[in-house]
Amino acid sequence: MAKRIMIQGTMSGAGKSLLVTALCRIFRQDGYAVAPFKSQNMALNSFITREGGEMGRAQVLQAQAAGREPDVRMNPILLKPSSDTGSQVIVNGRPLGDYRAADYFEMKKSLIPDILAAYRSLEAENEILVIEGAGSPAEINLKADDIVNMGLAELVDAPVILVGDIDPGGVFAQLYGTVALLEPKERRRIIGTVINKFRGDVKLLEPGLSMLEDLTKVPVLGVVPYVSVDLDDEDSLAPRLGRTEAGRSVDVAVIRLPHISNFTDFSPLEHHPALGVRYVTDAGQLGSPDLLILPGTKNTMGDLLWLRQNGLEAAILRLWARETPILGICGGFQMLGETLSDPLGAEQAGELRGMGLLPLMTVFAPEKTQTQTEAIAAGPFRGAQIKGYQIHMGQTDTGALEPFCQLSTGETDGAIKGNVFGTYLHGLFDTGTLTERIADWLLERKGIDPENIRPESHRDYQERQIDRMADTVRASLDLDGIYRAMEEYDHG
Repeated sequence: MAKRIMIQGTMSGAGKSLLVTALCRIFRQDGYAVAPFKSQNMALNSFITREGGEMGRAQVLQAQAAGREPDVRMNPILLKPSSDTGSQVIVNGRPLGDYRAADYFEMKKSLIPDILAAYRSLEAENEILVIEGAGSPAEINLKADDIVNMGLAELVDAPVILVGDIDPGGVFAQLYGTVALLEPKERRRIIGTVINKFRGDVKLLEPGLSMLEDLTKVPVLGVVPYVSVDLDDEDSLAPRLGRTEAGRSVDVAVIRLPHISNFTDFSPLEHHPALGVRYVTDAGQLGSPDLLILPGTKNTMGDLLWLRQNGLEAAILRLWARETPILGICGGFQMLGETLSDPLGAEQAGELRGMGLLPLMTVFAPEKTQTQTEAIAAGPFRGAQIKGYQIHMGQTDTGALEPFCQLSTGETDGAIKGNVFGTYLHGLFDTGTLTERIADWLLERKGIDPENIRPESHRDYQERQIDRMADTVRASLDLDGIYRAMEEYDHG
C-alpha cells in the first residue's frame, strides 16, 4: 500500500494546489515514485491526455512536478460549470452529462466506486500519493455527502495537513474554526497545520503558533513564506485575469469571457519578453491592441450574446476594420463565423448570428471531440510546429478557407481569412515554435527587429517555477515530521 498525505484547506485559494505541486516535486527529488490525486475538481481549465481523456489542468501541473504523464486517474471527476447553477460532469475523462447542482449533489455518492478504482490503481503503481481536497472540509451543509475532503480521507484512510492562507488575514481563526467544526474522528486525522503565504518575520507569529497548537492539539508543521511563482491557475478567480496593462512592446488583449475556459493557453505568451498580455471585460478597456484573442468558453452562445450586449462585439468589429489581427480559439473560433446552430440543445438550443468575420457555420452536437494532436501552422506562421489538443462539442464547416494548420492525421484545423485566424487547438503555444513565430510576426508589423528577442521554452520556465516552489516549501515545512507521520499512520 502506498503512503499517502492529504492537503486540505480552510477555504478555496488557500494554496492547496501549489502545496501539492511542491510536495510532488519534493518526494520525486527524494527518490520516490509519486503521483497526485484529486477525486473531484471544479475548473474550466482542462487538458486532454494522450489517451483522449479530459482532466483538470491543476493535476496536469502536479503530474509534471511528479515526473509523470498526465492521467485521468489523477482526477476521476471534473466539473465544468456551464452556468451559475449547472455543470458538465466528466467521469474518468469522459462526459457523463450536464447536471444542475442539486441533481449532482444527489447522485455524486454513486461515483465513489469510480473514485476508489482510480485511487487504488494509482496506489498500486506508486510509493506516495499526494491527495488534494477542495474548498473547505468544514462546509457543514455538505459534509454528509462529501467525496473530496474528510469523506475521501476516510475512504482511503489518509492523514491530513490543514492549510490556511494568511494573506487575507484571520488565519488563526480560519485554522481553529475549521478544526472546531470537524467531528472528533475527523480531527484525529489532522497531523498538523500549515500557514501559507506569510510576509514578514516569522518570529512575530510564534506566540500565535503556540496558542494555535494548544487550541487545536496538533503541531504547526511550518510557515510557508509568500513566494512569487508563476504557475498555471486553476479557475477564473486567478489574479492574472485582473491584469489590464500590457507593459511590453506588443499589446495582446484577451477577452475575459464570463465562462472563459483554458486561459492557461496564454501562459506562454505572458512569459515572452516582448508580449504584454492583458484581459479585457468591456469596450472601454479594449484600446488598440496589436493582437486580439477570443478565448475558449464553456458557453459559446451565451458569451457571444454577452459580447453583443455590452458593446465589445462592435468594438472588435471596429478593430477588424482597421486590420487588427484577431485570433479565435475553440469557442472564440466558433464566434467568428456567420452562424452558430444548436438543434439538439447541446448548449442552449436555437440558432445565433455569429460575428461574421469568417464565412463558416458551426453546429453543436452532444458528442465531444477530445484528442491530442500535432500540427504544422499555415498562413503567415507557415511551418511553425504545434502540439495541442481539441476539446469541443461543435463541428465547423470551413468550406474552401485556408486552414490554420495541417494536423498530423492529414486533416486540417481552423481557418484563416486576411488577419482573422481561428483554430480548435488548445495548448497551441505550450510547445513547438508557434509562440516565437507569432511574436516575430507581430514585432515585424510594428517595425521592431525580433532577432535579439528569444524566449525561454515554456517547459523550462515551468520547471524552474516548480523547483522554486519546492525549494521554498522544503525549507519551510517539517518534512521529517511529515514522513514520520505518513509512516506511523501507515502502520497505525
